This record gives sequence, structure tokens and C-alpha cells, in this order.
Amino acid sequence: MAIDDYWFKNAVLYCLNVATYMDCNGDGVGDFEGLSRRLDYLHALGVTCVWLQPFFCSPNRDNGYDVSDYYGVSPRFGTSGDFVECMNHAQALGLRVVVDLVANHSSIDHPWFQSARSDPKSPYRDWYVWADRRPRDHAQGTVFPPMQKTTWSRDKVARKYYFHRFYEHQADLNTHHPAYREELYKIMGYWLQLGVSGFRMDAVPFLVERKGANVKPVKDFGLLEEMRRFLQWRARDAILLAEANVPPKESLHYFGDEGDRLQMMLNFPVNQRLYYAFATQDPQPLRRALRETLANVPRDAQWVQFLRSHDELDLGRLSDAQRARVFEVFAPEPHMQLYGRGIRRRLAPMLGNDRRRLELAYSLLFSLPGTPMIQYGDEIGMGEDLSLEEREAVRTPMQWTGEPQAGFSRARKTVLPVIDGGVFGYQKVNVNAQRRDPDSFMNWITRLIRVRKECMEIGWGQCEVLQTDAEPVLALAYRFRGAAMVSLHNFSDAAQTVNLKVPDRGGERLVDLLAEEHSNAGRRGVHEVALDGYGYRWFRVGTTDETLTRAPY
Repeated sequence: MAIDDYWFKNAVLYCLNVATYMDCNGDGVGDFEGLSRRLDYLHALGVTCVWLQPFFCSPNRDNGYDVSDYYGVSPRFGTSGDFVECMNHAQALGLRVVVDLVANHSSIDHPWFQSARSDPKSPYRDWYVWADRRPRDHAQGTVFPPMQKTTWSRDKVARKYYFHRFYEHQADLNTHHPAYREELYKIMGYWLQLGVSGFRMDAVPFLVERKGANVKPVKDFGLLEEMRRFLQWRARDAILLAEANVPPKESLHYFGDEGDRLQMMLNFPVNQRLYYAFATQDPQPLRRALRETLANVPRDAQWVQFLRSHDELDLGRLSDAQRARVFEVFAPEPHMQLYGRGIRRRLAPMLGNDRRRLELAYSLLFSLPGTPMIQYGDEIGMGEDLSLEEREAVRTPMQWTGEPQAGFSRARKTVLPVIDGGVFGYQKVNVNAQRRDPDSFMNWITRLIRVRKECMEIGWGQCEVLQTDAEPVLALAYRFRGAAMVSLHNFSDAAQTVNLKVPDRGGERLVDLLAEEHSNAGRRGVHEVALDGYGYRWFRVGTTDETLTRAPY
């Protein structure tokens, strides 16, 4: 593969939903023309790749993840022509676009399912998973308890039960059926032809699972190899980014031992321990998660690091005691929690809108080994609306200005209510106000992204988790082609002093990349670095002259 095929190694991802980003035609729903007008904002922010949540035709019972036509753009967002125009503008700005691929299930309104339920001889009948009787374990394995009671529902027309890992309106597809796989590759090929740079794949552990009544749920990863081969045959530099909340040791099954399956995975193990570290000021479990995930990623693949996403903050892989502690600090009220495992809040309110803690969180995000991903609106510190149902609380419209409806729309009623009034209301938290303030959070993040892009050691190099003599401090070292970096993050609200010895060439000199507080080693080559409460430091080892001009090949 050519070096350009590894563009994702030093990318900055930005996730958004077209429906809630910018409404251009005034109907209260975001659209592709509106998104196109805001791409220059994303380019100025420093984003290099936009991840679009589902925009396909859908009854929209689950935020578009219930697809009824994989080849169509929902009329809510415009036309296919509007999508192509938006893609053309993105390409002109050098922005890549990755789209959601919901391959595990379809809406029951999809013509495939309607044909399958209506006729036992339909060619689509076996594209879904059926049973004459509801299995005894039908209440096990639900994804959305207690809203979801079963994974098998009876269809009156087919007179059979159909399998649905998620809601009953989302029937699972038989992903091991040859004809469905051929159709899946056509879908991928269609969007690749329109210029997308890859796919964020939803629910991958369920996608590769053998499905059926009384069928042992064995995972067949051959599908991922097939998808990767097709992808690179049609578009050499396109990527597959997976949502797969699995233990670190299982991740190699998804990446492939030789990196021949997925190029990227969202790093859920680190994300969950990160919040435990925020809640307890103890980064030890985070150190362990970093070491485990670094040991289970091939050289040509990459973890995607994130703070929040459009879903709940899933804490399901923490211990009961750890999860209870995170709930206590960040979601003490039952209505802030979801599905018994997660939190339905945005980052800024969880951290008390404390600028010190927000900077610590984002400094950590951009210095974690891998590719950083930002959830739309978090760059300005948007809040949540807990009066909305389930995960909708963190999906409110983007706040552009202090004008009515936050500059998102001219309509009186919007797809979801904008956050109005209070600390996080659009009157106080919006892009325009922060653009004018040189010390705003948005401008601080823009500067941080600029530095991160210059630090190819983080995206391309080897990362080592260092032991320090200050327990609340996470220390990471990065090395790539003779260049080296060190980052320090203090999870405590109390000041800390770290004694650090850097064995790399030039290690007696640490150049501060975010300020002018450089460090020269003292006796026996030890640096004594002071960190404020919730403080952070990025250092390049030695002088910067040669490392700034190093190419990654």
C-alpha cells in the first residue's frame, strides 16, 4: 500500500448527524445543503474526516439506523444530487467523508423484509432469520433493556418469529447468506463510487455472528476479510471503522492478525477506564487498558480514541463497583443513566463545565495513541437535554449563533428542541460567540488540533505507558523514526511533581509544545516537571528542528 493509503493514521475525525447540524431550507431538519455550507467551518477547525451518521431512507424510528433503502438519500435531507454536491465541496477542501454502514439489520419496512414476510418462496426469505417457535432464551441478549423485552417477535403475515438483536422494527439480516453478501458489496460499491472514503460499521460483533434459533452464536470473521478485499479492490485507500465493544484480547479477531480485516476500531476499553480515572483521580485501570489495547493492534491498523459519541456512554465492561463510582460522580440521578450500563449526558456538563477538566480531557484525547474523534458540538462545550427520551438527550441541534433556534434553522419547530436558556443554552454557548473570543474553548481546541497534526509520533509511532512517581499522573512516550515525545496528564485536582528520566537521544532537553515551560534535566538526567491540578504537558524530546521536517516514510 502507498503511504497515502494510511491517511487515517494522522486524521482528526468529526461525527455528526445531518438532521441536527444545519437546516438550509427552513423545514426544521438539517440537510446536505446546510452541511455543505458548514464544511468550511470544519476545515478551519482542523477536521480532516467527517463521519456521517445514517442519512438513508428510513422510517426514522431509531435515528436512521432502521434503513428502508440503502441506495437512497432520505428526502428529509435533500436529494442524491445534494449529497454529491456536498461530497464535491468536501473533496475541494481536502476533507474525507466516512458514512455509517448498517449491515446487521434493516427496517421491517424495507422491501426486502416485506417480500420475505409475504411469500415463503421469496428470494429475500432467507435474508432474514426465522423460527416457527419463539426460542426459550428469547429474553436474553437484548441490547436496550428494559425498553426491549425480547430478541424474537412474531410476524402475523409470515406466521413465524423473526430475530432482532435490537428493536423489533429492526429485523436482523442473515449476514452469512451469499446473496445478501453480494448485495452488501453493491451497496458499498455504490457509495464508494460517489466518493466516500470508507464506512463506519455498526454493531460488528453481531454482524459476524451466526444467527438462528438454537444456533450457537459462533463468530465468523471471514465476512470482514471479504469486505476488506472488496473495499480495497474498489477504492485502495478506503477504510473500515468498527463499532465493536469487545475486550482487548478479542480485538485482533476484528483487526486480523495481519491487519487484513478492519483498519480501525473505536477504543471502548480505554474510553470506559478513562471515565473511571476522571471520577476517582486514579489512572491505574486506564494504564492497564492502554497497555492491553496497544498489545492487540496490528502495525497497519489503528484505534480510534473518543470521549463521547451520539450513543450513551457505555460502562458495561467496568466492574459493578467501578461503574457505580462513575455513576455517583457523573450521573447521580437515575434519569441521567440508561440501560443499566450507561450515561446519557454530554461531556461538558459531566465535568461541571470546568475549563481545567475539559482541557485535560481533550489534551488527553489528542495525545492518546491512535486517531482522535470529536462528537459534534463538543468543541464548543454543548450540554444535554435530559427531558428528551433515551439517547436523544445528547443529539440536540448544533448551536451556531445566539439568534433564535441557535442559527440552526429558521423554523419554529426543529427536529429536536435546541437547548434554550441556562448555562448551556444557545444564547451563551454557540460558535459565533466563541469564534470572536480568542480564549474560547473552540479556539483552544483549534490550536490543539494544529499541534496534534504536527506530532506524527502519536499517530504513526510506538507508544509506551511510563511508570511515574506520581500516581495521579498518566505519562506516555511516543517514538517514531528517531523522533520522540512525552505527554503528562494529572487526573488530580492537586498539583503534582513528576520526576522523569527520558532515555531517548536528546532526552536531557524537553521542549514544551503547548507553552514555553521547557525542561532541562537535572542531576543524573532526571527532569522535575510540575503539573497544576488537572494539568497537562506535551514535550518533544530534544530540539524540534529535524523532527518537524520528518516524513512518515
